[in-house]
Amino acid sequence: MKNYLSLIKFSHTLFAMPFALVGFFIGHVESGAGLSWKLLGLVVLCMVFARSAAMAFNRWLDRDVDAINPRTQMREIPSGVISPKAALAFVLANCLLFVATTYFINSICFLLSPIALAVVLGYSYTKRFTWLCHLVLGLGLALAPVGAYLAVTGHFSITPVLYGLAVLFWTGGFDVIYALQDEQFDQSQRLYSIPAAFGKRRALGISSSMHLGTATLMVLAAWILQQNLTQVNALIWVGTGIFLGLLVYQHRLVRPDDLSRINLAFFTTNGIASIVFGTLTIADLLMG
Repeated sequence: MKNYLSLIKFSHTLFAMPFALVGFFIGHVESGAGLSWKLLGLVVLCMVFARSAAMAFNRWLDRDVDAINPRTQMREIPSGVISPKAALAFVLANCLLFVATTYFINSICFLLSPIALAVVLGYSYTKRFTWLCHLVLGLGLALAPVGAYLAVTGHFSITPVLYGLAVLFWTGGFDVIYALQDEQFDQSQRLYSIPAAFGKRRALGISSSMHLGTATLMVLAAWILQQNLTQVNALIWVGTGIFLGLLVYQHRLVRPDDLSRINLAFFTTNGIASIVFGTLTIADLLMG
């Protein structure tokens, strides 16, 4: 179990989970229905199954590339801890569990589940042909708040879509920062990434632009929520402000000539930002 949790970097589920929960509770408050713990549990399971399938598939598909990259040689598949066949079986099991779970939510989630899987699994191929791969990864995580809202209400709404787009640019931006580590390796293997295509300095500028888009979308989403839901007050703005402040801090940690603090920028800062934002926003929604 420990090896499989490491394979899928289970702790990274924290990045998108708070946004999924925000989408769920927006739907709960807007619909006026009583809180269903069963439905909440099903939404959380969908997040876990979809992300587990996506991460394991990415590791399976990239196993040959990971084996020759000094940074990734000790990952579970190239190091022999988990066999390729076992990893692929794990992917298939999680895909089936994801689809089965959506069946018990509602018909629209069930019908859209193959599309969601196509997005989160398809990302793994994109580094082979486009430097827009970072945004495809972001699109996979962007489904979280939208899907969770759909689970509650059965229809789309502008606010979870805005949060989904914010997640898209947020994830794309921090993935560009993470990819700075592999700039030369990606170039040598003809793999596509923004750092490999544009260099470190310009890549950081592109990442900053993506995060500016995140800031704009999150402020707009918070404003719309406050206009539509009278119980939304100050906490959502505090959470949004802290989230955006940590984005700024993230960019101050990394320079083209100093990548030593990438893990702090990528893992710690983004995890804290997401948890704080999600906690304060959900508290605001429920306190009304």
